[in-house]
Amino acid sequence: MPVDISLPHLWQHLGWPLTRLLIFLSIGLLVALFIESLNWTKKIASVAQPLTRFAHLPTLAAASFSICFFSGMAANTMLAEGYNDKVITRRELILANLFNSLPSNFLHLPTTFFIMAPIIKGAAIVYLGLTVTAAVLRTLLVAIIARLLLPANATVPSQTSAQAKNRTFREAWQNTVKRFHRRIRKIASYTVPIYILFYFLSEAGFFTRAELFISEHFSWLGWLSPEAISILTFQMAAEFTAGVAAAGALLASGSMGQQEVVLVLLAGNVLSSPIRALRHQYPYYAGIFKPALAAKLLFIGQGFRALSIIMVMLLYYWLIR
Repeated sequence: MPVDISLPHLWQHLGWPLTRLLIFLSIGLLVALFIESLNWTKKIASVAQPLTRFAHLPTLAAASFSICFFSGMAANTMLAEGYNDKVITRRELILANLFNSLPSNFLHLPTTFFIMAPIIKGAAIVYLGLTVTAAVLRTLLVAIIARLLLPANATVPSQTSAQAKNRTFREAWQNTVKRFHRRIRKIASYTVPIYILFYFLSEAGFFTRAELFISEHFSWLGWLSPEAISILTFQMAAEFTAGVAAAGALLASGSMGQQEVVLVLLAGNVLSSPIRALRHQYPYYAGIFKPALAAKLLFIGQGFRALSIIMVMLLYYWLIR
C-alpha cells in the first residue's frame, strides 16, 4: 500500500495527533509531579485506601487509582515517577497498573455509552454493564493476588526527603518545572520515534492486515450465526463504532436478538483490543515506562482484560441459554 507523504496529510494524520499526544502527556506529567511536590499523595489516596490496604499495595497505588478516574496518563506517570524514584518496586508497579483497570474503564464509559445507546438501545446497557462487571472482577482479582504476593508493610512506603518536605505552592511549582523539563525530554525521546514508526506501519496497512487475519479465522466461534460473524468482521477490520452500527442494523431488522448482539460485541472486544492497544497505547506507554516495561505492562494488562471479559461472557451465555 503506497504511503501518502504530502505535508497536509502528514500534519493531519501524524503531526497534529503526535502534538496532541505530547500535550496530554505533558499535562499528565505536570499534574503527577505537582501532586508529588506538594506531598498530597496521601490525601488523594484516601479514596482507595481501604482496598489498597487489603491488597498490601503502597499509598502511591491508591493515589494513582484515584487520579485514574480523571486522567489515565497522570495516573501512569505517577506510578512511573514512583518507580524511577524507587518508592515502589517493579512488582508493585505492575500490580498497581493492573489495579487501575476499574477507573480507566469508567473514564471512557460516558463516551462509549452515548455512541452505543442510540444505535443498539437496551443492548448497550447490558454490554456496558458486563464490561464494568469484568473491570470490577479484574480489580478484585488483582487485589487478592497483590495481598498474596506483597508483604503487609508495603502499604507504608519509604519516603524520600523530597516527598517528606512540605512545600509552598510556589516552591512546589518550581520543583515541578525543574523535574518536568528533565522527564519530558526522556519521555519524548521514546514516544516520538515509536509513534512515527507505528504511524508508517499503520499507513502501510500492517495493522489492518493483522486485524483482517484475525477476523478471517473464526472457526472456534461456530456457535455464532453468520450475521454475528459479519459484526465481528466490521469490528475487527474497521473500528468499534462500525461493529456497533452493523449490530444496530441487524437488531433493527430482526435478524439478530439483543442477547446475541451483546455476546458478539464482547467477543469482538476480546479479539480487537490487543491490536488496538499495541497501536494506540504502546507509543505513549513506552515514553512513560520505557519500551520493554511498557510492552510487559500492556501484555499482562491485555491478558487480564481478555480473561475477565471471557468469564463474564461465559456467565452471560450460561444465564440466557
